[in-house]
Amino acid sequence: MTTTEQYVSITPLAAEKIRAIMSTEGEEDLGLRVFVTGGGCSGLSYGMALDNSVNDDDIVADLGGIRVLIDEQTATYVKGAEIDYIDQLMGGGFTLHNPNAVSTCACGHSFKTEADQGTPGACGH
Repeated sequence: MTTTEQYVSITPLAAEKIRAIMSTEGEEDLGLRVFVTGGGCSGLSYGMALDNSVNDDDIVADLGGIRVLIDEQTATYVKGAEIDYIDQLMGGGFTLHNPNAVSTCACGHSFKTEADQGTPGACGH
């Protein structure tokens, strides 16, 4: 389902990095899939991947020329989040600033919400 409602936003630096990664793939129809899975030290973990398939329950948005794909379940966890890129000497990368997270792990990839805290596990970072 294509939407004009903005579920997530992307900072200019993150958009630049995503476009650079996509351009090396050589596929025209790639999108950025944002997803949440169970696990991680806080119970839920963020994920992002390049994907060229759109599922029936996907919310599809164009953010500055980047096609963002979010399944309906993930949308409930990340609505209002901002995708950012942090460039640090000791390891940078993509991160999500999520207003729905009531706590996060030090790694920044694991979180829990007030409504659904998930089951904590080992941190993979």
